[in-house]
Amino acid sequence: MKSRTTKQFEENYASLLKSLQKKTDKQLRFLLADLNHPSLHAKKYDESTDIWQARIDKKYRFYFKIDGNTYILIKIKTHKD
Repeated sequence: MKSRTTKQFEENYASLLKSLQKKTDKQLRFLLADLNHPSLHAKKYDESTDIWQARIDKKYRFYFKIDGNTYILIKIKTHKD
């Protein structure tokens, strides 16, 4: 699989602390290797728009769509517990 980012994802990523960017990079590597990697906790977030959610850490999630063999990375945002 490969990935493509939206402008919103790039802006969200740029606003993160470097330590959180490193966590995001690690989780994205896991995503590209295996959608079912246990640390991602990936799941369908919105069935109607086909958006998925995956975990960066306890506080942050990233959202994406799957288009053929490409993950379209949409945004990063905080997750309410």
